[in-house]
Amino acid sequence: MKNVSLILNIVLLAAVGYLYYANFSGKHTGDLAAKNSSPSMWKDSNCNRPPIAYVELDSLNENISYIKDKRKELETEQKAIESEWEAGYKGLEAQKNNFLKRGASITQEEAQQFQGILVQQQQQIDAKKQASGQKLSEKSFSFMDDIQKQLKGFLSDYNRDKKFMYILTTGTGLDYMVYKDSSLNITNDVIKGMNEKMKASVKQ
Repeated sequence: MKNVSLILNIVLLAAVGYLYYANFSGKHTGDLAAKNSSPSMWKDSNCNRPPIAYVELDSLNENISYIKDKRKELETEQKAIESEWEAGYKGLEAQKNNFLKRGASITQEEAQQFQGILVQQQQQIDAKKQASGQKLSEKSFSFMDDIQKQLKGFLSDYNRDKKFMYILTTGTGLDYMVYKDSSLNITNDVIKGMNEKMKASVKQ
């Protein structure tokens, strides 16, 4: 559906920007190795762990299979709604053209009656589109709420070893960081972990 990618980016922004403080110590020392990452990438030249990491939202949207599949599903449903609406209006146009073929034989009463029928049918077509669009919107927000919960859950588990104080986001139209150290990019970890997490949840 229109703006689905932007909406997903906004939802992912809220989820990934989530602050994680549990088990966060003052010195932040210890083993920072992770199964998906190189241990050295989380330490600076003084062997101190930086408290911030970031995630690229565009990459999440394009590489997490569940998000891609669901987005295509929503877009397909949106196109179906639009196609049905357009077909309804074409049907009204065909009815009007057939009626006008009668030419001068059409009485004023018949014209008014026919116009009333067309208006009623048009209202029904528009009402059906609106109802279908509302259902699709509810489905979309339900999906995004689920993704947000899944992502927050994943980041909480992921951050138990890393103990980042902040996880920021970057993405098209949402990038407020003027400089990014690529060694703090955890996007690949999130993509791999979320794909595994969503695949496991589908099997259950």
